[in-house]
Amino acid sequence: MRFRRPNTEPPEINLIPFIDVLLVILIFLMLSTTYSKFTELQITLPSADAEKLKDRPQEIIVSVAADGRYVINRQPVEGRTVESLALALRDAAQGRNDASLIISADAAAAHQSVIHVMEAARREGLSRVTFAAQTDAR
Repeated sequence: MRFRRPNTEPPEINLIPFIDVLLVILIFLMLSTTYSKFTELQITLPSADAEKLKDRPQEIIVSVAADGRYVINRQPVEGRTVESLALALRDAAQGRNDASLIISADAAAAHQSVIHVMEAARREGLSRVTFAAQTDAR
């Protein structure tokens, strides 16, 4: 009986079809993927009729100075703590929780000063908070 000798050559793996499949998948992913930035949102703001705003809720304007002083509806607030702000906001809101709070902070005001106003508003149940800003004069 004659036995064959074992083949000592390593088997060849043909990589050409594998590379072709990977290139097709890569091209498909490149064409189907969209790359967009979230900062470039194109939005259209809704319009409003000015006559419907006759029954708008009470507004409370809180001004924050650069040195940390507070003024609520043109009345200075004694103290710079959250508790003193909460008492002043309670007096200004007069028990109405639907009042709008407008925070008008100086550009150089400390971030912590604005956070104090927001914390006082949360304690008093004022959930409508907005920030005042001015447009650039350019």
